[in-house]
Amino acid sequence: MKALTKTDYNFPGQKSVYHGKVRDVYNINGEKLVMVATDRISAFDVILPKGIPFKGQMLNQIAAKFLDATTDICPNWKLATPDPMVTAGVMCEGFPVEMIVRGYLCGSAWRAYKSGVREICGVRLPEGMKENQKFPEPIITPTTKAEIGEHDADISKEEILARGLATPEEYALLEKYTLALFKRGTEIAAERGLILVDTKYEFGKHDGKIYLMDEIHTPDSSRYFYSEGYEERFEKGEPQKQLSKEFVREWLMDNGFQGKEGQQVPEMTDEIVTSISERYIELYEHITGEKFVREATEDIAARIEKNVTEYLSK
Repeated sequence: MKALTKTDYNFPGQKSVYHGKVRDVYNINGEKLVMVATDRISAFDVILPKGIPFKGQMLNQIAAKFLDATTDICPNWKLATPDPMVTAGVMCEGFPVEMIVRGYLCGSAWRAYKSGVREICGVRLPEGMKENQKFPEPIITPTTKAEIGEHDADISKEEILARGLATPEEYALLEKYTLALFKRGTEIAAERGLILVDTKYEFGKHDGKIYLMDEIHTPDSSRYFYSEGYEERFEKGEPQKQLSKEFVREWLMDNGFQGKEGQQVPEMTDEIVTSISERYIELYEHITGEKFVREATEDIAARIEKNVTEYLSK
C-alpha cells in the first residue's frame, strides 16, 4: 500500500499551487481550484513523517458526500470530483477565520475548562460541567486561520468584527450557516449511530456571495462519538468511544509529543501506519454507511494527473 505525500503537477491553465498541511490546492486560471487530498496527516499543527494509505481518498469522498447533502443550506465551492482524491471547485476569497462549532465539552475546550477557564472565544460556559457533557445549545468558538507551522488562535465574535475580518451582516450569515450545517451533520450522524461532537467550517466569498469551502464533516475536521454506550460512559466518567483524529493525538501524547519545541515525533512503524489507516476506513464506513472501495495505489500521482487533465480539458 502506497501513500501520496507530495504533489507537483502542472495542470492546463495552472497559475499557482498552495501546499497546505494535508491538501495541495492548484489555482486554475484564477477561476477554479483543484484540491488534492493527499495522504499526509497532521497533528498539533505538525505534519507527521509518514503518509496514511487511503486517507486522502476517504477524506475527499466523505467531504464530497456532505457537500452534496447540504447544498440546500448554503452554496458551496464544489463543482466535481474528477478523481477519488480530488475535488474541483470555484475559487473563493476565504475569510481568515475558521468557524468551530461544539455540541459537547471535550478536547481542547475541556482541557481549558478543567484548568478553570469559563469563557472561550467570548462564550460563557456553565459551571459544574463534566468532560464530554452536551452543551445546552451548540456553541461557536472561532479561531484565526494560521500560516503553516503556526498555531490557530482562539478569537471572539467581537474581535472578528473589531478587526474587520467580516462585516456584522457577513458574520451573522456565517453563524447561521454554521449552526444549520452542524444540525444537518448531527442528524446524518445520528442515523448512523454516531454523535457529531464538534467540527469546523471554512467560508469564503465568490461573486459577492458567501460559500462553504474546503471539506466538511470528515474525521480531520470533526470529532464523532458512538451513540451506543455514550450515556453509560458519561455517567461513569469513562472515555468515550470516538471516531476522530484524536486517537492519533493520544498516541503522540503517550509517546511524549505535543508539537512543542524540542520534542521529537515518535517513530511511525508500519503497524502504527496500518492501524491509523484501518481506523480511518472504519470511520468512513460508519459515517457514510457504505463500504470503502480501495482505489489502486500503484501510481496514484499519474492517475490523478490523467483524471484532472481530462476534466480540465472538457
